[in-house]
Amino acid sequence: QVQLVESGGGLVQPGGSLKLSCRNSRSNFAFTAMAWYRQAPGTERELVAAIVGGGETRYGDSVKGRFSISRDKTMSAAYLQMTNLKPEDTAVYYCKAKTGPREYWGQGTQVTVSQ
Repeated sequence: QVQLVESGGGLVQPGGSLKLSCRNSRSNFAFTAMAWYRQAPGTERELVAAIVGGGETRYGDSVKGRFSISRDKTMSAAYLQMTNLKPEDTAVYYCKAKTGPREYWGQGTQVTVSQ
């Protein structure tokens, strides 16, 4: 019923932009919250941005003012608009979706910021 698929990652130069997408490939199942996390080699997975059904958002300190999370009307897909990207944003970005006590994770998409 739920399989999260991320897309939109890639290689971008510093100062560039990317938009990540996360959707449930099996249905339009509505989640109660969705979020983006990232993990760079040798580091712990960290929260990048989160959004709940009412539209409230939360961001990690390192991305405030540069990244923006949004969702579709049915709360079955989420997006992460990333601007002014920096080399330290390089990581695998993961989508997480939640409904009740259940959490689902995608496989991740690589974002590399380099000249």
